[in-house]
Amino acid sequence: MRKPRGSAILGAATAAIVALATLRPASAPAQVFNPETFTLANGMQVVVVTNRRSPIVAHMVWYKVGAADEKHGRSGIAHFLEHLMFKATKSLSSGEFSRIVAREGGRENAFTSFDYTGYFQNVERSRLETVMRLEADRMSNLLLTDAAVDPERDVILEERRSSIDNRPGARLREQMGAATFLNHPYGRPVIGWMHEMRALTRADAEEWYATYYAPNNAVLIVAGDIDAAELKPLAEKYYGVIPPKPLPPRLRPQEPPPQAARRVQLKDRQVSQPWLGRSYLAPSYRGGETRHAYALQVLAEILGGGTQSRLYREVVLDKNVATSADASYSAFALDMTTFDVSATPRSGVELPALEAAIDATIARLLEVGVSEQEVEDAKARMRASAVFARDSLQGGARIIGIALTTGVGVADVEAWPQRIAQVTVAQVMEAARAVLRAERSVTGELLPDPPS
Repeated sequence: MRKPRGSAILGAATAAIVALATLRPASAPAQVFNPETFTLANGMQVVVVTNRRSPIVAHMVWYKVGAADEKHGRSGIAHFLEHLMFKATKSLSSGEFSRIVAREGGRENAFTSFDYTGYFQNVERSRLETVMRLEADRMSNLLLTDAAVDPERDVILEERRSSIDNRPGARLREQMGAATFLNHPYGRPVIGWMHEMRALTRADAEEWYATYYAPNNAVLIVAGDIDAAELKPLAEKYYGVIPPKPLPPRLRPQEPPPQAARRVQLKDRQVSQPWLGRSYLAPSYRGGETRHAYALQVLAEILGGGTQSRLYREVVLDKNVATSADASYSAFALDMTTFDVSATPRSGVELPALEAAIDATIARLLEVGVSEQEVEDAKARMRASAVFARDSLQGGARIIGIALTTGVGVADVEAWPQRIAQVTVAQVMEAARAVLRAERSVTGELLPDPPS
């Protein structure tokens, strides 16, 4: 019901942040989004990204809590509470929030990821105060009953069936995640395991809400036809009056050093197109050897960032064993993340042959290295992909929201172009040799059953 979930938004925001280098030079006063920031007396962070192109605003509230913060055995509660936030409050009936937004001509949704949960509305500028009042109301006044909770639990169970259980590719990726993170809660699906979702109760939801939904655990981001001077009185009026709460420390079990390559194979009669994927345990901006994060972004572009990349040239064009091949990496995570490679075999090509071709490309990169020209060309492609980053109403708000909820500051977002520009060949190779190691990998195979 409430989509996109975390993986989709994270991918979109990562693509945008990777693209930011086309914007103004890092030495200029306005580097990327040029946001204004302030903090309310109750601890709520506020960010304003002014965009006067049209009289529209995107209003977003991000909570610094997600699926990775769940208690063991209660997977799915973060996503479940996201659904329940559209139920009744002390002043609104169940579903009235969405009806009011629709009546005002707006669009609204919500999303859950491992590290954050977010809610947004896109409305005409004059309707901003209305949605701020609504969002502030449900931050502190949510009313849950068994009559509201029990049917919504059925909704999320059906969402899991349709989005994961009935999709072999999604089930394989879920299993790969569990194999990648042996101890860390990133190994659990954001939506939850089915048997644990069935056991979620109103008491679980109320405890989650009471613990984490507070202004001092939230970030308000408004982008569009407004500036900080205009927003601040409204933020103080609606959010500033909500009292803060004591917050538990955000402690999570960490991954042990990986010791062995892992492999997951899923066969299903629904599969018509085989697929091969590999995830390498990798550092993020906040977890592991963080110095590699910027170099890994450049590496992903060199290895699998489009038709000019090594994987595409060698696996798709030269060896003709795949119809597609790419690499991706997101540095946004409170803890470790993954560097991912995937490919789809050409008709008649078996997965072992495709995997051998991918392995050869990676081995050649590690042995021979990347050239200065490759690094510069990768940066140029990253710059070229950012044409619309600043024009998007929600682009800057989403990137900043993900950054602030995963421990990255606004200043870091603004400094991204400069930091990418400083990445060297030596740094790219150091990152590649640290991450692209067999013992850090999980390889996934998606196959028909019976094999065709």
